[in-house]
Amino acid sequence: MERLKKVFSIILVLNMMLLNFNFSVASAQELSNLTAKSAIVIEAATGKVLYEKDANSKRYPASTTKMMTLIVALEYGKLEDTVTVSKNAVETEGSSLGLDEGEKIKLSDLLYGMMLVSGNDATVAVAEHIAGSVDKFAQLMTKKAIEIGAQNTSFVNSSGLPDPNHYTTASDLAKIAAYGYKNPMFAKIVNTKEKLIPWGSRAYMRDLNNENRMLSLYDGGNGVKTGYTDLAGRCLVSAAKRDGVQLIAVVLDSEYMWNDSIALLDYGFRNIQPMNLFKKKDIVKTVHVISGKKDVIQLIADGDVDIPVVEGDQDKFQTLIDVPERIYAPVSKGDPVGKVKIMYDGKEVASVNLIAKESVDKRSFFSTVYQTISLAVSYIKNTLV
Repeated sequence: MERLKKVFSIILVLNMMLLNFNFSVASAQELSNLTAKSAIVIEAATGKVLYEKDANSKRYPASTTKMMTLIVALEYGKLEDTVTVSKNAVETEGSSLGLDEGEKIKLSDLLYGMMLVSGNDATVAVAEHIAGSVDKFAQLMTKKAIEIGAQNTSFVNSSGLPDPNHYTTASDLAKIAAYGYKNPMFAKIVNTKEKLIPWGSRAYMRDLNNENRMLSLYDGGNGVKTGYTDLAGRCLVSAAKRDGVQLIAVVLDSEYMWNDSIALLDYGFRNIQPMNLFKKKDIVKTVHVISGKKDVIQLIADGDVDIPVVEGDQDKFQTLIDVPERIYAPVSKGDPVGKVKIMYDGKEVASVNLIAKESVDKRSFFSTVYQTISLAVSYIKNTLV
């Protein structure tokens, strides 16, 4: 009961903080000049759509496809694996990493190659290594897309080359990117501006420079993937993180994809406010200690907790504290004891471990016996009175 009361009180405090939060809302009118046929900007943790334009129409994704190739490769493959490049991979049309038939290369290097310079040959090498063929790998891609919630997406290859059965939507690409950012390696690769990787038996290295100019153009830019074919037009999934808020913007078939993406991200950041709930070392809860030299111990946050707040969404947030009612000594300073979870519309969007603020040694056997006897004597006296 005590634990439930504590959780409820934290929820009330959170709601009061949010109700008193001041918003500065930007108008969607400023996006009226977007040239993209489809566009969307979302907050990654909550999935909140901040703006959309024809975001559910099926379109060709071009090389933005490679986000899903990366996700599947990270979940099914091992970064240190050595991949032997096939003739089929080398002969893949379109943008290339310049792979040689029979070349042996680490899977991790292939992933950088396909994301930074959009190597179609690299995606085929990855697909064949993990699934045996591009067709089987594409099935894994589509399955994963559906699991993520990208219901209007179908992949038939790992590169994004045009095919009538290879399509997605701006909304689905935003969901796929948001899912990707949950994986630290995904976030690292798509945020890499330059990378040197081996080039077979050559004495020099491949120097990869990321084609995504948003990494340099936009303050906080940290991903994600460009794309272009004649059928798809100019496509870009871009991302930026400021004050703990991760936004993702998608433009498909855009005349000016850089300008469109900057406008979307600017609009997103003007319509969302980061709010700090807990700072590192904040005392969050006190719990009882059994058999310890101290009866209670304070639990502190092991990091900052920030949430992205949009006007009208205040009542969708809840803060839950997941800790035991009591713990047993000994306890060392810094030991993880529980967790604070921030929920948005029933979905966990942030969390932080609760750790012991100090150490509590275990009482000696005789101290424990003495305390037990003392408590028993005290209880008897009070009962007799």
